[in-house]
Amino acid sequence: MADKGDTPDAHRPVAGILWMLATGLNFVGVTAVVKHVGGDMPAAEAAFLRYFLGLIFLIPMLGPLFRSAMTRSDLKLYAWRGAAHTAGVICWFYAMTKIPIAEVTAMNYLNPVYVTIGAALIFGEQLATRRIAAIAVAFVGVLIILRPGFREVSPGHVAMLFTALFFAASYLLASRLSGKGAAAVVAMLSITVTIGLAPFAAAVWVTPTLSQLFWLLLVAAFATAGHFSMTMAFRAAPLAVTQPVSFLQLVWATALGWFAFGEAVDGWVVLGGALIVGAVSFITWREAVLKRQATPPTDAAKL
Repeated sequence: MADKGDTPDAHRPVAGILWMLATGLNFVGVTAVVKHVGGDMPAAEAAFLRYFLGLIFLIPMLGPLFRSAMTRSDLKLYAWRGAAHTAGVICWFYAMTKIPIAEVTAMNYLNPVYVTIGAALIFGEQLATRRIAAIAVAFVGVLIILRPGFREVSPGHVAMLFTALFFAASYLLASRLSGKGAAAVVAMLSITVTIGLAPFAAAVWVTPTLSQLFWLLLVAAFATAGHFSMTMAFRAAPLAVTQPVSFLQLVWATALGWFAFGEAVDGWVVLGGALIVGAVSFITWREAVLKRQATPPTDAAKL
């Protein structure tokens, strides 16, 4: 994974941390509202309405989207990414109705681990011993959360395993489109996922109430704000600075589940989540170090 924060203006760590704090709060807001809507609406329909209503936030991106030159190869990548993300979104919305918020949040941290494995298998990136060890620690964290044999592994847990896998595939495909402009990539993701979710939503359609539409519009607003603040965090500071801050999202999600939804605080989930986040933070830090070592000094560039 590239260190997205390694840009010319990525030297404001305090700003990066603050933006990442805002990102965590926004995404916890997404989780809270989806949990509030609960099982009153099928997962596929709730996911579709979240993306359909979110299209209103794409209006500022239409200009860059129309100006971007898309080849047939680009359209195939956009379509495959939309399909992978669609599957991930359905699994995530389903998991939210079946398992506690803290478990959803903790298992969602598997995304970067899957991305690291996928980059090695698909793009041929090398996995050093330290990275392999960090990946092993992350999966130990998953086993601590699931504790197979000691408690029931519900369909919601299985859905979250697939959620992380599908989202990782989406992010790997996005890396192939990174040169197309952020606005175009984000806009195409929203459009393709909306289209991809439509037939699944139609198959289980239940007429939504105005209240449900309002809450799902709020989900779209939180999600859009979260992606914006995350982008600002990447621009302000390297991932090695901002990634560890994302652990607070697990703390907030656990507190939210306890206060708002009466979900018991499970120390095993917190421990497993901490191991996963620690592994992800280590992988991110190592990538940042290796990238700095591979970048020639300024004087060398002048030779």
